[in-house]
Amino acid sequence: MNYTEKTYYYDYDNPVIKDIVKEVEHLTSQQDIIEQLYLKVRDGWRYLPFNIGLTKAHFKASNIAKKPDGHCIDKAILYIACLRAFNIPARLHLAKVSNHIATERLEKVIGTNELAPHGLVDVFYNNKWVKCSPAFNKELCAIYNVDVLDFNGTEDAVMQEYNKDDHKFMTYIEDYGHFEDVPLEFIKDTFKSNYPSLYERFKNQDHIVI
Repeated sequence: MNYTEKTYYYDYDNPVIKDIVKEVEHLTSQQDIIEQLYLKVRDGWRYLPFNIGLTKAHFKASNIAKKPDGHCIDKAILYIACLRAFNIPARLHLAKVSNHIATERLEKVIGTNELAPHGLVDVFYNNKWVKCSPAFNKELCAIYNVDVLDFNGTEDAVMQEYNKDDHKFMTYIEDYGHFEDVPLEFIKDTFKSNYPSLYERFKNQDHIVI
């Protein structure tokens, strides 16, 4: 797979996705397209970790685009679909992370500050793969006192390890690797193994609001 294909999840021919990407169609530089689409997804959809999908429809890019916010995997899928619309190779990368700041609500529900799976994006540009995370919008970064992540395709831009006060912010615990398409069963199995009680309660629902 060349990571530019349209799939059920990366449905970049959908009118909703076309409306997003048309804003950068005037750009002639592939690097500019990568950067501007990243900013569009990063700040155009608020990061919300409490709305988690476990169904096929939830992870479809055009469905994600219709919402005002998204989980890290949701925003990663949306960014990938937009990049593939310009024939720029992109793929989903999953990991397990821990969040050390502002996790009281999350820990109360799931019993841990560990999040799995966490979604990143691999982008192939200038003959190499680079990682990025469009999850945290700039408003959220200001609230949690962390640097805003920028990305232009030249080097990795992943979650901040420390905030501006040098307090631990994010830690990468385990790398699950990259995937050609959205690995729904892997996502469900990972969620189930990490949060079994939540999985049993919400496995047949379109999404989980925790």
